[in-house]
Amino acid sequence: MSDQAPVPRYKMVRDHIIRNIRSGAWAADSKIPSENELVRELDVSRMTVNRALRELTSEGMLRRVQGLGSFVAGPQPQSVLLELRNIADEIRERGHAYHAEILCLEEEAASPALAAYMYLEGDNKVFHSMIVHHENEIPVQLEDRYVSKAVVPGYRDNDFTSITPNEFLVKAAPAEEVEHLVEACLPDETVADALRMEPGQPCLLLHRRTWSSGKVVSSAKLYHPGDRYRLGAHFHSSPTGQPVD
Repeated sequence: MSDQAPVPRYKMVRDHIIRNIRSGAWAADSKIPSENELVRELDVSRMTVNRALRELTSEGMLRRVQGLGSFVAGPQPQSVLLELRNIADEIRERGHAYHAEILCLEEEAASPALAAYMYLEGDNKVFHSMIVHHENEIPVQLEDRYVSKAVVPGYRDNDFTSITPNEFLVKAAPAEEVEHLVEACLPDETVADALRMEPGQPCLLLHRRTWSSGKVVSSAKLYHPGDRYRLGAHFHSSPTGQPVD
């Protein structure tokens, strides 16, 4: 008679998922069977499946997207921090499908705080856009942007499902100065819903302010789910220690 303790049922579920990932049966970025499908296939409770999925997500083997399910975690996309790259180009360069969802695109009066932050003089009208950028149908960035109407009066006339704000602005008002600030944050309900994030999941937030011809063109907050995106930079330095590219 064996004294070996039985394997916990949640561990059997974990092992089943891990085997399928490591064998290649479930490829990186592919959607795995739903909780209900795993319950039926493995004859276990939903609570047991949920525990296994939560553990594998926290260990980085899975990504859970609210409303879509669980996916095999592939390499995290990385955006170059010190460059103004077009996110649509970055996604397509990885061989993935890109599309944009427009949440708002309107003209409004800047608040006193925003007017001061953007150094608006006289006419404090701005364009406000909120756009969700998707990679293979999964939201990877919420772009919340204010653009000076005085500097770029034609901003609202664009179809931002076919051209990104970045792609338009680098031509309409080429950036001469860029400020980047990065922080981790817990998203509010609007951001979490737009990015289909689980409750309590942290965001990586990039604040970006750009200038052209001595004037602030735009102020943007770029929100990324912490488990779906990375920001990085690589540069060479001169003998004085200053970056040269």
